[in-house]
Parts: sequence; structure tokens; C-alpha cells
Amino acid sequence: MRPGFANDRLRAGARLPAAPAAGRRALLRACRPRQWSKNLLVLAAPAAAGAIDRPEVAAQVVGAFVVLCLLSSATYLVNDVRDRDQDRLHARKRLRPIAAGELSPAAALRSAAVLALLGVGLATAIDPKLGVLGCGYLALTASYSVWLRNVMVLDILAIAAGFVLRALAGGIATDIYLSRWFVIVTACCAIFLVAAKRYAELRSRSAATITRATLARYSPRALTLTLASAALIASVAYTSWAFTRPSHLLWYGLSIAPFVLWLARYARLVRAGVGEAPEELILHDRTLLVLSAVWAALFLGGVYVGH
Repeated sequence: MRPGFANDRLRAGARLPAAPAAGRRALLRACRPRQWSKNLLVLAAPAAAGAIDRPEVAAQVVGAFVVLCLLSSATYLVNDVRDRDQDRLHARKRLRPIAAGELSPAAALRSAAVLALLGVGLATAIDPKLGVLGCGYLALTASYSVWLRNVMVLDILAIAAGFVLRALAGGIATDIYLSRWFVIVTACCAIFLVAAKRYAELRSRSAATITRATLARYSPRALTLTLASAALIASVAYTSWAFTRPSHLLWYGLSIAPFVLWLARYARLVRAGVGEAPEELILHDRTLLVLSAVWAALFLGGVYVGH
């Protein structure tokens, strides 16, 4: 078989008309609904403020969540169109609908445009400031796709900024004040997770399957240092915040332990060779799930019970 023949077949297959039902299923898969769990970060600010149980706040949070699902899916579609040739060389990414020829690039881009317009429109209807944040999110992800993904360090910071914008969206949609501690902890945890993902990708890559331009420029030592630094700053910031809440110190003070242990456990798993898919790792490791539940119980205890 001549080189590139398989790719030619895939490209040709992408132009074949798909059955409507099959096309809709392929589009839904390309929107990556599993990744929507990241958008649950919109809960962070309202939950921390003890306002999530108010009906109007809950409705605004749901709206912000839908906005981010629309915008992030638009981004995934554009990225997958851009990366389709590289994805075909990856053991798992080659199964993505666009790379596999199940969804044409033209259909994906049309769908991305519709999702982006719907997302920004809904965000503006909820709160004009949320509409501005939505536009900022699209600008950030577009910059990442075109440029930042090829710049060492900036690629990590850009993805981490996307997580921070998700968390900010919850505060903006509900008009809840976001403290500097909240932003620092969120940013450091985001950098921690993205650096961990890069470390896992670097560990699992081979010379024939490099799918990120910047990956070969990173070293395990540099990424380990980034992981440790982000975890340390996040832990110090979270602890400092807890001790600024004397009326809730018992609950928040106790929540420091599962927070720090969660970061340590995650770092250990990444060093063991997993972590390319953070959402899968978090949902499938029992220790992480238990620590998450304990932390959430103590944190919410401080919000709703502690005085």
C-alpha cells in the first residue's frame, strides 16, 4: 500500500453522504459531551458563596453551564477539523468522527458557527458581562488553535485560562463577588491539571506519534517542577483563605487535608503513567473520588453549617 493511501480513503469517505441519524450521532460525539463535565466549574463560585440553593441563582448557573457547553463544543469541532490529519496518527484520537471520516470538515465548521452564535446569544441574554466573557473564551480558544498551542509554556497557560474562565462564568452569571483567593486557587489547580496532562502525554509519546508541536520541547523534569509549584501555591493559597474565615475555621481547616491529599494522589498517578484524560482519571480512581467527596462535604459544611 502506497504511503498516504489510507488518508486518501478517509478524505474520500468524508465526502460520502451520511445517513441523517448517523450524521447526528457523529456530530454529538464530535461535540465531546464527556468533556462537558469541565463546565461544572460554574458551580464553584455560587457554591462557595452559599447561594447555589436559591432558585434564581440555580437557574443562572444552569444557563451558564449550557453556554459553556455550546462554546466549548464549538471549539472542539474547530480543533478537530484543524487536527484531523494528526489525529489519524494517534491510537485513540483517530476514532474521532472528523478524523475517521464520519463527519465532514465543512459540516463540522457550520455546526461550530451555529453553536458559537447560540452560546454567545444565550450568554448575553443571561448577563451582558457573561456575553463578553463568552466572546473572550472564543477568542482565547481561537488564539490557542492558531498560535498559542505552538508556544511552549503559553500553551499550558492558555488551557488553564480556559478553566479559570469557566469558574469566573459562574460568578458573573450570578453576580457573585470572586475573591483573589478563589482566582489564585482556581488558576493554580488548572495549571496543575494541564501540566499533568502534558507530562502524561510526554511519557506515552513515541517518535512516530507526536501530535503536539510543543510536546518535544518539554522535559519530564520541567513539567514535574511545574506540577509541584502549582500544587504548592494552590495549597498555600487555599490554607491562607481558610484561615481568613475564623467563623468557619473548623470546617474549612479540616478541608485542607483532603484538598492537599487530592493533589498529592493525582500527582502520584500521573508519575505512574496516567493522566492524558484528566476527567477519566478523576472519575475512575476511587481514592480521588473519596477525597473529592470528603473535601466537598467539609467545604459545604463550612458554607452552610459552620458559624
